[in-house]
Amino acid sequence: MELMVLLNALVTRLLFVLHSLIGVWRVTAVKKEPKYWLLALLNLLLCLETGLTLKFKQGRGYKWFSPAIFLYLICIVPSLWLLEIHHGTQYCGNEPGAVQVNVSNQDFNQSRESSHGSEGTDHHIIQTAKVFVNQLSTICETVWTLALHQTFLLLLVVGRWLLPIGVEITRDQLSQLLLMFVGTAADILEFASETLDIEDVRKNYALINAILAVWTWSMLQFPLDLAVQHIGCKPNASARRIPSLLLCRYSAELWNIGVSLFIQDGPFFIVRSILMGHFRIFNQMLVFFTAKNILVVTLQLYRLAVITLDFRSTVLQKSRKGEVCCCPCEPYEARAHATGRQENEMKEFVAFPPKEESQAPSEDH
Repeated sequence: MELMVLLNALVTRLLFVLHSLIGVWRVTAVKKEPKYWLLALLNLLLCLETGLTLKFKQGRGYKWFSPAIFLYLICIVPSLWLLEIHHGTQYCGNEPGAVQVNVSNQDFNQSRESSHGSEGTDHHIIQTAKVFVNQLSTICETVWTLALHQTFLLLLVVGRWLLPIGVEITRDQLSQLLLMFVGTAADILEFASETLDIEDVRKNYALINAILAVWTWSMLQFPLDLAVQHIGCKPNASARRIPSLLLCRYSAELWNIGVSLFIQDGPFFIVRSILMGHFRIFNQMLVFFTAKNILVVTLQLYRLAVITLDFRSTVLQKSRKGEVCCCPCEPYEARAHATGRQENEMKEFVAFPPKEESQAPSEDH
């Protein structure tokens, strides 16, 4: 097993576990009940996945799916749910940073004075860590929750970048996937923060649960890599069935359209439409992002119509010429079959020359 592959696999999963533990710590501090530390047991699934991946896959990823990302979602999403449902009741001042800096400097000075007295450097480090943790606890709950949301989405992108890739996905496909994840993460963060910050939404417990359910549903696209990979198909089977041939040829594009319509922009548009139509909640940003979702959904439907018409014209054109429409996502098999047939014909031509050329010299003689 390569050293860098092992290092990337372990470091990425360690970051996932640490971030999940921070989320559990915040839930325990907010709820003031130690029983919520049981959420940390979910990280055992990630540890089990790490051991199985190192043993059977030598630390590399799987095709079309990332179990580490999926288990990380299982570990962190319950903590974010509890923090959003509880919501911050702690007052956040206009300038909390200056007050916290002054208090932290004073506490650090006190810890230094106490440490110089008798117990030395080790005691100073412990006191400094305690003061730092206490200062983090004084930050208001809304700031903590937003910071966990932001670091969560950033860690998804960075973690997918650091995780070792399998043999089925190339570097070029990975770069395309990461660029898509950056835009997707920004849209999801905007949806969660913009809708949950509305006062009328915070007063409705059922509405909060519905928004968080849509938010969780949108996160399920991160463990999947279908957006940049084509689904393999057999040319003979795909030539008989038009839907399977369409899926084979445009699998990545169809997956992107499906994600936008059914996982991200479509559900976001429905939620925002309900907020404006049923609950009569209006503000400038809500109207803007609703219009943006409408535009994206319309463009995705237009893209689907263009793909369907282009595919239909290609099939009709090849059927008129009597050609067999093969799947372009499997060019190697088709080319290998055609190349092998041409090589066999060439061998037969060399081994058995035409009769006319062989008999012509005898007639002249």
